[in-house]
Amino acid sequence: MKCLIIAAGKGRRLQKQGQSKPLIPLFGIALIERTILSAMEAGADEFYVVTGHQHERVASFLSRLAKRLNVPVHTVFNARWQNTDNGISVLSAAEYLHEPFLLLMTDHVFDPAIARDLIHAASTNDGLTLAVDSGLDNPLVDLDDVTRVNVEDEKIAAIGKGLMAFNAYDTGIFMSTPSLFDALKQASRKTDNAGLSSGVQLLAAQGAAHTFDINGRFWIDVDDPVAFWRAENALLTRFQQQPDDVPA
Repeated sequence: MKCLIIAAGKGRRLQKQGQSKPLIPLFGIALIERTILSAMEAGADEFYVVTGHQHERVASFLSRLAKRLNVPVHTVFNARWQNTDNGISVLSAAEYLHEPFLLLMTDHVFDPAIARDLIHAASTNDGLTLAVDSGLDNPLVDLDDVTRVNVEDEKIAAIGKGLMAFNAYDTGIFMSTPSLFDALKQASRKTDNAGLSSGVQLLAAQGAAHTFDINGRFWIDVDDPVAFWRAENALLTRFQQQPDDVPA
C-alpha cells in the first residue's frame, strides 16, 4: 500500500527544536521517520513525501532512511510551499497515486493501530475516510489549533478549524481514493491557496467523506513547543506501559 506524507512546511513554531520540522528528533527519532515507521507497521510499503522547506536536507535524510529500512521513499517537491496551504502539497503527488492510499502528516505522532484499522475500515468506502477523535476532552489536543469535524451517521457533515458546531477532532490520518485530488483541483479553481479541508468538504457534500472513530487511542499534533512537551510525556507514559513503543 502506498502512503503519502505531507512534510513541506517550515514549522515556524518549532524552530527552537530544529530548523526542519520533519527532521526534529523526538526521543532520538525524527518526526518523519516516526511517521514512516508507524505507517509501515500499519501495512504501508511505499512512500511519497511532499517536501518544501529545506527540501535538499529532507530528501537526503529520506534517501538514507529508505536504504536503512529497505522501503521505497520518493520525494515530491512542492515549489509553491511558501505561499500555499497543505491541499496544494497533496495535489503535488496526484500523478503518482492512482489507487487508494494512506495520507498522513509528518508532525502527527500516533498509535500505528489507528492507521491499520483505518485501512481495514475504509476498504469498502468510496471517496475518503478520516480517522476522527470523538473524545472532546482529550488533553493532548490544542483546542485553538485543531481542525474540528461535525460527524453525522459516520460521515463528515462539516470540517474546519473555526467550526462552531462539532463533535470530533481531525487526527490528520486519512485513507483516500484519488477522488480527493479531483476535489482539491475543484477547490483550487476557487482559490490558489486551497487547504486539504476544502477538498474534504467538497467530498462531504457528495456523501463521500466517511469517518472512523479512533476510540480514545493515542495521537498528537506536534506543532509547537507545548505539543512537543506533551508528546514527550505521552510517549514516556506509553513506554512505561508498553516498552516497545519508544526505542531505547
